[in-house]
Amino acid sequence: MNKRILFMLILIFASAMLSALGNKEKDAPPLVQVTGIVRLTGTALFPELVIANSENMWVIAKEEADKLHDMQYRTVTVEAEETVTELFFANGRSAGIKRELRNIKVINVE
Repeated sequence: MNKRILFMLILIFASAMLSALGNKEKDAPPLVQVTGIVRLTGTALFPELVIANSENMWVIAKEEADKLHDMQYRTVTVEAEETVTELFFANGRSAGIKRELRNIKVINVE
C-alpha cells in the first residue's frame, strides 16, 4: 500500500513540474525603431541584407529580406523585433554582437 501511495505522489509531483515548465511563455523580443541605410553585405554565396547607421548594424532575417531588397542604398526607418546574440571565437573570446531584425514594418523611406 505504501509503495502505491509513494508512486502516486511521485507521479503527481512529476506532472506538476512538467506542466509548470511547459507553460513558460517565451519573452517576445523587444520592438525597436531603427533608421539607417539598407545595404547588401557578405559574399556571393552568403549575402546578408543589413540596415546600418553610424552606431550599429542590424542583420535582416532571411525571411524578411524581400521586404527591403528593393530599398537598397536608401535610408529607411523600420520597426521590428530585435534579437541580440553574442558571438564567440572557438577559443571562447568574444567576437562581437549580432543584432537581427524580424517582423519588420517599414515606417518611412527616403
